[in-house]
Amino acid sequence: MLPLQARTRELWREHNPELDTSPMEVVALVKRVNGVLNHAVEALYDGAALTVAEVELLVPLRYADTPVTAARLASRLGMSRAGVSKALGRLEKRGLIAREVNPADRRAALVTLTPEGERTIDDLFPRELAVHGHLLDGLGDDRASVVAALTRLAEAMESRLEPAPHS
Repeated sequence: MLPLQARTRELWREHNPELDTSPMEVVALVKRVNGVLNHAVEALYDGAALTVAEVELLVPLRYADTPVTAARLASRLGMSRAGVSKALGRLEKRGLIAREVNPADRRAALVTLTPEGERTIDDLFPRELAVHGHLLDGLGDDRASVVAALTRLAEAMESRLEPAPHS
């Protein structure tokens, strides 16, 4: 843990001895990794046609075998349905995606990339992958164990999520 984060945890533990501060250790590292990833691609997205969040939505659509619903995208990406819907609306206005009526459920539109959306994601995403690849090259032979540990973390956390209430 970084010195400030360690000191912050120590102070919380000192002032609240009954409080379990152990989650701070893992969460701080996850936030640190996320911060490094965001910082590394900052220059790439400066003035780009898409935001990081928009790329997250378009990547699964690029080679999807069939059109995808907004709800499925939200679920896959761990994003809110409202946030995904709003972002898809912006992407549709810019001509990067198309939404069609879903014959199985008229309330849930089917989302596909337009040719312009394909060109845009094909230009930006490979450059983002190159930045990420450069960062991860430092793992060397530890890469598989890091992937296994992160998979374990994600699965453990997901198993503890409360199911969303049905409306």
